[in-house]
Amino acid sequence: DSGDSVSELREWRPAVYRKCTDILWLLLFCLFWAGLMFISGYAVVAGAAERLVLGYDSFGNICGRKNTPVEGANLSGLDMTNKKYVFFLNSCSLEIQSPKISSLSLCVSSCPQQQLNSLEDLQSFARNNGSFLCIYSLNVSSYTVNPKAAQLCPTLPVPPSKSFPLFNRCVPQNPECYSKYASVLISMVNEMDVFHRILSGILAGRDTVIGLSVLALAFSLILVLAFRFIQTLFIHTLIALVVFGLLFVSGVLWWLHYDYRNDPSTELETEKENVKFLLGYAIFSTIITVVLLSLIFVLRKRLPFSVQLFRVVGKIIGRIPFLLFQPLWTFLILIVFWVFWVAVLLSLGTAGTAQATSGGQVEYRALSGICYMAWYHFVGLIWTSEFILACQQMVIAGAVVTCYFNRNKNNPPPHPVLSSISVLFCYHLGTAVKGSFLIAILRIPRIVLLYLCDILNQKNNAKCLFNCCSCWFCFQKSCLRYFNQHAYTTTAINGTNFCTSAKDAVCILAKNSAKLASISCFGDFLLFLGKVFVVCFTVFGGLMAFNYHRELQAWVVPLLLVGFFAYLMSHSFLSVFELTADAMFLCFAIDMETNDGTAEKPYFVDQELLTFVSQSDKLTEGRNHRNTRPFQDNEDGTELQPM
Repeated sequence: DSGDSVSELREWRPAVYRKCTDILWLLLFCLFWAGLMFISGYAVVAGAAERLVLGYDSFGNICGRKNTPVEGANLSGLDMTNKKYVFFLNSCSLEIQSPKISSLSLCVSSCPQQQLNSLEDLQSFARNNGSFLCIYSLNVSSYTVNPKAAQLCPTLPVPPSKSFPLFNRCVPQNPECYSKYASVLISMVNEMDVFHRILSGILAGRDTVIGLSVLALAFSLILVLAFRFIQTLFIHTLIALVVFGLLFVSGVLWWLHYDYRNDPSTELETEKENVKFLLGYAIFSTIITVVLLSLIFVLRKRLPFSVQLFRVVGKIIGRIPFLLFQPLWTFLILIVFWVFWVAVLLSLGTAGTAQATSGGQVEYRALSGICYMAWYHFVGLIWTSEFILACQQMVIAGAVVTCYFNRNKNNPPPHPVLSSISVLFCYHLGTAVKGSFLIAILRIPRIVLLYLCDILNQKNNAKCLFNCCSCWFCFQKSCLRYFNQHAYTTTAINGTNFCTSAKDAVCILAKNSAKLASISCFGDFLLFLGKVFVVCFTVFGGLMAFNYHRELQAWVVPLLLVGFFAYLMSHSFLSVFELTADAMFLCFAIDMETNDGTAEKPYFVDQELLTFVSQSDKLTEGRNHRNTRPFQDNEDGTELQPM
């Protein structure tokens, strides 16, 4: 009896260890998110994203909104809802004094369109237009009688000005004043760090970014429906559209780079950054175009095979129709998280304390530790996004496994997607956390290397070394993502933890790598072309939209953000076919390893999938000794054994 107890204890310990490991990983993820919640709360309390775009006066009032008072500043906390423009009292003699402009600034409802030569003109302008150009404490009726009006009102004469479209500043139109004003403003913008310039660009183009994201969503939905229902015609049309899109986007990028580089008004650092980014985009797009066109030419004869592949995958999805809605749920969750992440980032970038000076004015001073919070927040973006995608992979893999290892193909199991979701939340969240963490660990050093490369951009040797290391991390991330995907499928089959499932998946892939690669590589390539299609036409829409707003915007970085979101959207939707195909073929390989096709151990594979695999080029290598007789539709047979 004692020997039996020891034996049972030895069998019981690994299961407990695996369960405790998953719980520890889930607890680690929850603790990490507790830190994100703390940073989010701090950013909401201490940040004010509107200051980047709306501007604010010398007393801490943000123009165009209601404000809260600052202790020690009597003129703070005013309602500036109707006063949307920043006006400098001494716009013709601006100077920079420790990153601030020396002149007092006010929030006004409109900029003076004509030159004002006297206090009487200021009083008349205030009464006629409702725009008060003197200090808020000075009543309009006292403009001409108060002995201190000369110090409380703008320097005379006040030059004509008009509002600047982005930063809502009243820009003087007098040539002499404009040159002085522009030089000071250029110096101020150039002294801003890249982080704040990017935030300004995102805020200024937020409507365009949202519109382009919706456009990418529409393209992704169209592609999913087309791959599901009209495979033959759509695949040829898709390849033609991708070729046209690649050539057209590359040409537009080169044209825009040439146009910006030869624009004589390119003075601001943001405009110079646009030129650099456009050159990088154009080179990258050209390389991608050449590589993809070469691959399309080489693989053109395998189009009929790919059409048959999508028919088989479509039949599996037809048995689980709710799989087509799974990316929509993932997309909605990602959108909610991304909106939350960007909102916290904008607030974090403007976090600082408002402090009153001796003259009753207000200064915003950045707090220490903001940079570390921003990096922590960025890690949260990577890890959480990968976790959400990992959950989607687990759900799809679980549903496909449930249907594949069902003996009666005419009677599929009820609600496989809901069943897979419940199994994920009850047993496998730790597996998804660990898999996503490993990918995040490989992505973070690559981001750090790119950041260091940007700092050391003058040293070519260091830049080359960093680029090589970055490419190596990117390659490792791609390989790990591929193995993670199969590890999730193995977890759905055997119920083992991440490490055990990854080891078993590697063993199966090592035995069947040539066969699985020959079957699924071109299907994955076509799905990648679908993602390129979504990115190309979304980026083209962004190029046309952002090109009309060049003023002081680092719009190339928001465009990169749009392209990244478009790729993630398309990947989230089209990954249904990719994950279904990979999970189906891994189940097929395990089926071949576990069963032999005899009456005692018949295959689970159905006839159509077996016929398709048999027609592939390299499937029969190493399997001539096996009996591949067609599947018999019965309820008897040996269930799948652990690997």
